Amino acid sequence: MEATAAIGQMIWKLPGSQETVLHLRRSEADEWRVYSEFPDLMEPEELEMSPGYATFITLLKRGWMLL
Repeated sequence: MEATAAIGQMIWKLPGSQETVLHLRRSEADEWRVYSEFPDLMEPEELEMSPGYATFITLLKRGWMLL
């Protein structure tokens, strides 16, 4: 049986930032971190996709919340 990640939150653009990149946090108490800092959650990237998109889709299917 596949292990599932803890339910967390995702955001593409941090407040006050111009950079659009997937950020994650496992709980509201955690700081936002770039998705690449979570090797246990990262999915392989497809060349034609935006960086982080494969991880975003996988986590969305697992019930993670997009803010």
